[in-house]
Amino acid sequence: MTNDRFASANDMVAEYATLEAQMADPSIHNDQGKARLLGRRYAQLGPVVAGFRAWKSAEEDVVAAKELVEVDSSFAEEIPALELARDEAATKLEELLLPRDPNDDRDVILEVKAGAGGDESALFAGDLLRMYLRYAEKHGWKTEILDMNESELGGYKDVSVAIKSKGVAEPGQSPYARLKFEGGVHRVQRVPETESQGRIHTSAAGVLILPEAEEVDVELNMNDVRVDVYRSSGPGGQSVNTTDSAVRLTHVPTGIVVSCQNEKSQLQNKESALRILRARLLAAAQEAQEAAAMADRKSQVRTVDRSERIRTYNYPENRLSDHRVNYKSNNLDSVLNGELDDVIQALLDADKAAKLAHTN
Repeated sequence: MTNDRFASANDMVAEYATLEAQMADPSIHNDQGKARLLGRRYAQLGPVVAGFRAWKSAEEDVVAAKELVEVDSSFAEEIPALELARDEAATKLEELLLPRDPNDDRDVILEVKAGAGGDESALFAGDLLRMYLRYAEKHGWKTEILDMNESELGGYKDVSVAIKSKGVAEPGQSPYARLKFEGGVHRVQRVPETESQGRIHTSAAGVLILPEAEEVDVELNMNDVRVDVYRSSGPGGQSVNTTDSAVRLTHVPTGIVVSCQNEKSQLQNKESALRILRARLLAAAQEAQEAAAMADRKSQVRTVDRSERIRTYNYPENRLSDHRVNYKSNNLDSVLNGELDDVIQALLDADKAAKLAHTN
């Protein structure tokens, strides 16, 4: 890699210094939304700046050693180790400069929906929800059920949950950065509880991962939103309460519809629905930008295709298979208990490798 490849890092170092000065100004915190955006960008640039400084220092060490050889030949012995350190720093910096997902510092709204398979699919949706809740717990994230529609056998027809990091997450460790490749169709192969003959059935549930939007991210005109209220209902159509607390929001320009009935308060349900609506609007806007940019790119990393069947959970063989990166493991019981890091890391490594191949 030539030094010219690091030209963008110079620009980031300059931007980092500017942000540092802006954040030191007490008046910036009068606008909390702007302060959060500046803080997020500052955190994004931090690893790149540190990587650039490490590479530059290593490069200067090599140059200095070569100059000292002219005075004392014994310094030649140090040069190979210094060059190795420089090359390692360069490789690290190259990875840090790869195009990043703009949502990688965000929290997420995770939705699980039962698919083909009836009651068994709803039960599997419940298993997936518990898997993600346990994974969030292991990472110290906060979770909040925004809405749920339970099935009669105890699973979920659909459920929405907010997953938030506590404080500012380390780069690459936010809920979205870790969970972004979980979206898609998840298939299960097992003997359902309702199966008396012991036959293995196949059913599926869908997972949707939305970066949670802040109010400053999405310009939402409430004049474009139709608000309907109705009575909440539970499994079997039984009334959950006797007031019109459930809320349905329809974003007229896009046709996006969000319903929430989890809380007893109409106001709380409306706030939850607005969070989901903002996240869906942000995702829709970003997908439109992505589609427009597709013509300018040679390829798309396969792992971001959220429409395909991405994973199979085979209970009889205790096997998990991720079809995008040919990942297989025989610890399905552990995965369902929230031990997802290995499969998630395999997806992240494949994504990084594809980006590196595209830049070379």
